[in-house]
Amino acid sequence: MGSKISFKDAKKKARHLAETALGKKGFNLIILEIGKVNPFTDCFLLVSGRSDRHVQAIADAVYEDLKKTKGGVLGVEGYEEGKWVLIDAGDVIIHIFQETVRRYYDLEGLWIDAPSQQVDDDEGNAGKEVA
Repeated sequence: MGSKISFKDAKKKARHLAETALGKKGFNLIILEIGKVNPFTDCFLLVSGRSDRHVQAIADAVYEDLKKTKGGVLGVEGYEEGKWVLIDAGDVIIHIFQETVRRYYDLEGLWIDAPSQQVDDDEGNAGKEVA
């Protein structure tokens, strides 16, 4: 049986899930602290993938991590299409996009007033696609 990881706050949970997404080569990761401007959730985690399959692979890893750590999954939307997968984990909502879809919907622009934190990969690349 998997052990439960205790997340003291949503930002720590989002950071943990960002590391999971990085493990699947997700890029341009940003944590938005939505709770400071809207009460329906605490954080958004935004992640980009290169293709339908890549977005789905990142979503699979995040979903499995949430199940393993008992982090909670309230719902998943968009998985079959693989263009924009939304995973609702209660206090953190994870958005995994193909980059063109992400630019079109521009959640960073929509939530411009929310404090944000870019998540670097192991090489220190923040917000850049690494080939």
